[in-house]
Amino acid sequence: MKITTRKMLDRSFSSFGLFSIVLMILALLVILVPIFKRGSTAIVFNGTVEHRRFLLERFERGDEQEMASEITAIQAAQKPVYDMIEHFENRQRKYLDALNEPLTKLAKRSDSIGRLTKRRLKRLDKNKPFLTNVKTIQKLTDRLKGHVDSDNIQAEIEQLDATIQKIETQTKNLVELKEAIRELLGPAPGETRPVLLRKQYGQTRWDRAQVKLHEVLYIEKWDYSNEGMGRKVFEPRVEHFRGTEIEPLFDYMETNTEAMLRPQLTFYWGFLTDKSMDIHIFGGIFPELLGTVYLTLGAILFAVPMGVIAAIYFSEYARPGIIISFLRICISTLAGVPSIVFGMFGLAFLLNGCHLPKGVLAGSLTLALVILPTIIRSAEEAIRAVPRTYREAALSLGASRWRTVVTVVIPAALPGILTGTVISMGRAAGETAPIIFTAAASVAATLSLNPLQVWDQPTQALSWNIYNLCTEHEAANEIQHVLFGMTATIILVVLFLNLFAIILRARISKKLKGETT
Repeated sequence: MKITTRKMLDRSFSSFGLFSIVLMILALLVILVPIFKRGSTAIVFNGTVEHRRFLLERFERGDEQEMASEITAIQAAQKPVYDMIEHFENRQRKYLDALNEPLTKLAKRSDSIGRLTKRRLKRLDKNKPFLTNVKTIQKLTDRLKGHVDSDNIQAEIEQLDATIQKIETQTKNLVELKEAIRELLGPAPGETRPVLLRKQYGQTRWDRAQVKLHEVLYIEKWDYSNEGMGRKVFEPRVEHFRGTEIEPLFDYMETNTEAMLRPQLTFYWGFLTDKSMDIHIFGGIFPELLGTVYLTLGAILFAVPMGVIAAIYFSEYARPGIIISFLRICISTLAGVPSIVFGMFGLAFLLNGCHLPKGVLAGSLTLALVILPTIIRSAEEAIRAVPRTYREAALSLGASRWRTVVTVVIPAALPGILTGTVISMGRAAGETAPIIFTAAASVAATLSLNPLQVWDQPTQALSWNIYNLCTEHEAANEIQHVLFGMTATIILVVLFLNLFAIILRARISKKLKGETT
């Protein structure tokens, strides 16, 4: 081959290799940058006064006097909203009270109409919700239509029915509006605090508050006027309240939402240290992070000793033969088995066969089986890479074969063994299928910080909860910051482990070179 041709091929291969590296880096950036950008919003965001109130009430973080002044300020800003609603409700009650006269007149009749009206009127109760009484009268008018005996009664009932339908429609619209406002601002002043935690507070994040404000101002509908699929349209909610006391409410809320929620830049480091509340509507991911750490360390605790011992046997003691070849084939096959198969094995053997409880121990053993082939192969390659002269020097000084392996070969192969171990830790931290069957629980108590007390307890884990929240959470769109925050956290854990492996390997290699020079 000519020199010019060889140089051209070398440059081509070098360029192709450089292009592949750049392409891989760009692909990683395209994948990771959006994840970290959206994941960072779990920690850095514009938090409303509701977020600060939640932290003060649930975690006792914050200044009570400052919070009291903030609550006073937002109540003053919210007061016009609730005043408009109250005036509208008072007018609705007057309309309902105005129906007493025609209803009382009908109740005085001695026929079936009078008896039916009298029974229905007894069901009215001022202590019941307003809409309940409206529905009671609506049912009455529906029943009266079948008992009319003259045109005059027919006209009175139809007029009564039209009035009550109008009241019912406006009342339903008001109930929907109040619910939308409650989701945005939280319970109204004087309202009994709901039991469900998410209903005890308004929107804690400004970005979600803007979404809820849009739901207050507009009603989502689907337009099927054209052929084909429906088209989503947003109808201004104010159209249902034209000419009423509530009409100015919508302009007021659009202009003064910021004053009613007082957003400010928030650094919420508790996302990593707080437990979740109300299925991740509030709080952080500490239980998932701690569970992932326990499962990963438990898998390494079981897999590394077995893997290193097996690698020592294959590289130092085993003689070539059919059995050794068969064992190597088995290890290579295990390395390619899907992780869900290991999960099914853990369920069938560890839980059903050995009767281990679903928890950290069963999950760690299953993950240990997943990463064991990788540790065996990486440790074996690291041991084989140790120069033969090291062994010969130790043996010539009278060391036994085992002592040579323990004091000379293993320390020299330690950087490679550690690299394979930490890479396996990254895989164990990111596995989902094995722990679904053996360890994970959607809702579980936070594990103790004492490792001796956690082995028989089910746990949450980052990978499992990411999948679970994405597929089964009723408010997945509202907690996307939590999902991306979990994803960014697990990526950072894996990156940290790999960085730790690189630094540790470099230090050990440097130390070994210093000892051998």
